[in-house]
Amino acid sequence: MRTPPNERVSSDISDGTKARTPKSEPERRCILSGENGARHALIRLAISPDGDVLPDVLARAPGRGAWIGVSRAELEAVMGAKGKLRGALARAFKGAPLNVPETLPQLIQQALEKALLERLGLEMRSGHLILGSDRIAEHARSGALELLLHAADASEGGARKLDQAWRVGKDIEGSGARGIRLPLDRAALSVALGRENVVHLGVEGRKAADRVEQTLSRLLHFAGPRESAPDNGGKDSLAAAKRHDD
Repeated sequence: MRTPPNERVSSDISDGTKARTPKSEPERRCILSGENGARHALIRLAISPDGDVLPDVLARAPGRGAWIGVSRAELEAVMGAKGKLRGALARAFKGAPLNVPETLPQLIQQALEKALLERLGLEMRSGHLILGSDRIAEHARSGALELLLHAADASEGGARKLDQAWRVGKDIEGSGARGIRLPLDRAALSVALGRENVVHLGVEGRKAADRVEQTLSRLLHFAGPRESAPDNGGKDSLAAAKRHDD
């Protein structure tokens, strides 16, 4: 699957390939790191009419914007009156009066989570999202699933069974590949999708999986490692899938 060049979903797994960005994809420069990245991989910040710097994760707000590609921990480290963030924003917005909310990192993560939940909702309405452990297992064993996702509070036993079915379908048994553990619990997923007890999700169709992964990769990168996640965050499933499909 295709992932942003500055932060692959499978960032801690080396599969011997270099992340690819379509030549036509516009790039933006992170105002904090100075590194370039695909537009969809970075987070846009915009100024509200009141001068507040707020996340614009869909990049739809009018006017000048500033782009960041750092993690939440890195952003929090440069917050404050004398932090690097204020200087970078002042340069990006050409000296316009700015108010940087102390809760900016939290606002960004909430916006990214909302964007992912909305994307999952769109894929469900388009028929690309598979719910229910039995249905997911059936589709996984047939090799139809491109992406396997687990809620943050999914049991290890339940996730393990679906991971095994997914590996069988992808013909990568013995690889140890697992589904991705989301930074969202079953309550958040259930409310967003209008279904009860959404614990596991499967995505069918390469294009649909790419759309979900594109949104998910930004969230995973910004949120950073989770203590409750599996050893590698459950992200090796994507690297294994790329090796198999490519």
